Amino acid sequence: MPKSRIRKKADYTPPPTKQAASVKLQSRGWVAPVMLALFVIGLAWIVVFYVTDGSLPVEQLDNWNIVVGFGFIAAGFGVSTQWK
Repeated sequence: MPKSRIRKKADYTPPPTKQAASVKLQSRGWVAPVMLALFVIGLAWIVVFYVTDGSLPVEQLDNWNIVVGFGFIAAGFGVSTQWK
C-alpha cells in the first residue's frame, strides 16, 4: 500500500479575536425621581388651575399658569436627557 502524503500546515493563521469593550451605562440616582417629580408637579399645576377656575395656584398669573405648568414638564424632559 502506498504511503499517504503529509499535508502542509496552513500558512495563514487568523489574528486573535478582540473582545468589544463593554460600556456599562449607569444612571445617576437622582435623575429619575427629579424627572418624575417635575412631570407630576407640572401636571398637577395645570389640573389645579383648571379645577379651581383660575383662582389657584397663582391667581395673578391668570392664564400664564398653563405656561408655568408646561415649563415644569419641559424641565422634566430636560432632566430626562441625563438618564442612561
